[in-house]
Amino acid sequence: MKRLRRELKRAGSMEIGGLLLGEHVREDIFRVVEITAQHDGGSHVGFMRFPQQHNEQLQSFFCRTGQNYTRFNYLGEWHSHPCFEPTPSTMDLQTMQSMASDPAVGANFLVLIVAKLAHDHGLECSATVFQEGLIPLSVPLQAEPDDMIPSQGTAFAWIRRIIRRYSPHLK
Repeated sequence: MKRLRRELKRAGSMEIGGLLLGEHVREDIFRVVEITAQHDGGSHVGFMRFPQQHNEQLQSFFCRTGQNYTRFNYLGEWHSHPCFEPTPSTMDLQTMQSMASDPAVGANFLVLIVAKLAHDHGLECSATVFQEGLIPLSVPLQAEPDDMIPSQGTAFAWIRRIIRRYSPHLK
């Protein structure tokens, strides 16, 4: 969470974003072990993702995790709404639903976290899960205490639970 706060503070009122790279901890539980940050492509009211940059970051992550795709993989994306509520916009919903349906992405599901710095410098966030053919679903986020975060490889540690009762079709 420190990394996300730092990136949001650095960006100020400009939208930024990046990838959520995660670890499959156990059934229906995933931990975000790394976030990337794309600082260009944002304005006060929008963010344009750069797929080539994201692909390079994703390949680097896979190399660092030994291509263990079952355990470590792409979970989705994050971006900021510094001037608005941290909930997905219509464009966010369309983009993520399109990505979730894209065979080239090859994901069973994708998560979008929209974040902003609160006035007290805490985080305000929402998390939405996208799956092909299903409506987007808001899911809970759970922060890990700092002393539970491994000292290596974890830039951002949220456990995001995708519980089958929220989505019985989750693969």
